[in-house]
Amino acid sequence: MAISSSPSPHVLLSPTVRTSKHQSSLLPPFHSDSRKCNRSQKKVVSLRCRAQLLSELAPATSAAYGALLLGGGVLAYARSGSKGSVIGGLSGAALMAAAYYLMQSPETKVIGDAIGFGSAFLFSAVFGIRLASTRKLIPSGLLLALSMGSLSVFFSAYLQDKI
Repeated sequence: MAISSSPSPHVLLSPTVRTSKHQSSLLPPFHSDSRKCNRSQKKVVSLRCRAQLLSELAPATSAAYGALLLGGGVLAYARSGSKGSVIGGLSGAALMAAAYYLMQSPETKVIGDAIGFGSAFLFSAVFGIRLASTRKLIPSGLLLALSMGSLSVFFSAYLQDKI
């Protein structure tokens, strides 16, 4: 196979992706004469980078959220003697510990994300119902906000790992 001395207009990076000689290989392919296409594809790249970051934060989120649930359940039991709170805190911490353990292996990461998502969804519903009935921002509103934040991290991680 002969190599020509003049540079070719396209460089073949993979069987399906062709780029011009001026285009970076890190960005998705785009047409240099179409600015609209270039802008929309740059947005997709930045969204994927953020999703990967959230996917990496999922184990730390499950550990922190589980510790907060356990601490909140024990604190509520110490203050008011609520057995439901301590049982809820212990079960939430156990679910988050299981999710954290499963997220450590690439083969079971999706299952861990799903367990984290399901338990965060369950606690979001519980704290949302408590907030609606009591109208008190502390502790129900705060725990609802934490549950919704954890829910978004687990959902993003699940989607990223599933794809």
